[in-house]
Amino acid sequence: MMTGLLHIQDVSMGWGERVISRDLNFEVQRGEILVIMGTSGCGKSTLMRLLVGLERPIKGHVFFEDSDLHQGEPQALDVLRRHFGVMFQGGALWSSMTVGENLLLPLRLFSQLSTAAMRQVAEFKLALVGLQGSYDAMPATLSGGMIKRVAIARSLVLNPDVLCLDEPASGLDPVNAARLDELILALREHLGTTVILVTHSVEGIFAVADRALYLDDQLKTMTAIDTPQALLAHGPERVREFLQRTPHKS
Repeated sequence: MMTGLLHIQDVSMGWGERVISRDLNFEVQRGEILVIMGTSGCGKSTLMRLLVGLERPIKGHVFFEDSDLHQGEPQALDVLRRHFGVMFQGGALWSSMTVGENLLLPLRLFSQLSTAAMRQVAEFKLALVGLQGSYDAMPATLSGGMIKRVAIARSLVLNPDVLCLDEPASGLDPVNAARLDELILALREHLGTTVILVTHSVEGIFAVADRALYLDDQLKTMTAIDTPQALLAHGPERVREFLQRTPHKS
């Protein structure tokens, strides 16, 4: 049975006088894959950054279990945020570092492991995403799909409770996008990781989401959260229109 891991209470987000979205209230359940969806400019990526503590809400609170991600001593908040692994849009790999060095960086910063143990962890995470043997490769030699997998492996090296993926299928062809969906499902199955996924891919939403949250750019708030199938059948009109944009499997 899933239990609440993240609790979002009365959150509004934006910059200065500009409000992107307001009055957000929901929970992220432990072990679920929650998709944040909506049209461009609705605040999907902003919400993800807020959920991992990289941006502060205009008002409201984000709790990881019983701890507020935005209130407390800076050192304690830094430790709290290590419960999250983040894959940013485009992968954000260091191009001057090898694949292995990209994965070793967070381990060197935040672990007490020996050099040999860190390499073992990095190679295991690469194998987990299907990239065994790529430790010494340079990012420039990798395909777009491989770069996304390396970025996911890097986000997993500290064994986070929550994996946050910002548009992981962006720029990928349908075959590689489908492979990435399969990887996300496998990571949840084998590691029990909670996944928060920002995407505009309707195919991906139906492929992986336990629940989907819709941010409405016109109303500037969330208007629905449920399984994709329930939202397609009974959700608000704009949500149904969004989910009907491309063919999908029921």
